[in-house]
Amino acid sequence: MNDSLRDALSNARLQPTDIAARLAVDPKTVHRWLNGRTPHPRHRWAVADLLQIDEADLWPEVTPQRRAISEEVQAVYPHRWAVPQTIWRELFQAATREIDILTYSGLFLAEDTGTIRLLAAKARAGIRVRILLGDENAAEVAARGVDEAIGAAVMAARVRNALNLYRPLMAIDQAEIRLHRTVLYNSIYRADDDLLINTHAYGTPAAQAPVIHLRASGPQAAAATYLTSFERVWATATPVSDGA
Repeated sequence: MNDSLRDALSNARLQPTDIAARLAVDPKTVHRWLNGRTPHPRHRWAVADLLQIDEADLWPEVTPQRRAISEEVQAVYPHRWAVPQTIWRELFQAATREIDILTYSGLFLAEDTGTIRLLAAKARAGIRVRILLGDENAAEVAARGVDEAIGAAVMAARVRNALNLYRPLMAIDQAEIRLHRTVLYNSIYRADDDLLINTHAYGTPAAQAPVIHLRASGPQAAAATYLTSFERVWATATPVSDGA
């Protein structure tokens, strides 16, 4: 029996049939999970995201424990898609001073209504939220679309969609969005001293590239390099106005 999964369903006020419908699986499959069968990884991740709980809390026997590699390097994920959605939310939820996002579109976050609401709540609580998106008309954005083999037009559309989804945050004083024309070698997602660095690799979509979880530990540490990079891009980027 998987009592952790059963309790999580109860806390979320969901029935096995609800999970089955959301994941497009047979209800009998969900009952097998409740009876102790371990789901495939993609189903574990989907259930954890749906219940907004860490996968390790539901299936600790098959989930590697996230142990810090060093004082600064907290974890390394082989692909961005392998980072559980709960990790992104935990990152931003823990922020007490500032949240920074530097990417071309960050559409995977922008499409997550829960994340947008979380960013808005943090900004209303007085935490500074700064979002840097690519300028859809920039040659750098077009080049990235070609590099990822999705095309310049598709990349520009992704940026445009992300901007529209992030735009409601601009109604909050502590939130600001700027557009940049920078060649990005990585995307940066930062909450106070914790950073998730999504490396970029030529010919590889960002979702397929590794993510490194860094914790700032001093002015000479690796995290400081990325923090400086963010500030330089921010200083040269163009603010987005409410009507733009």
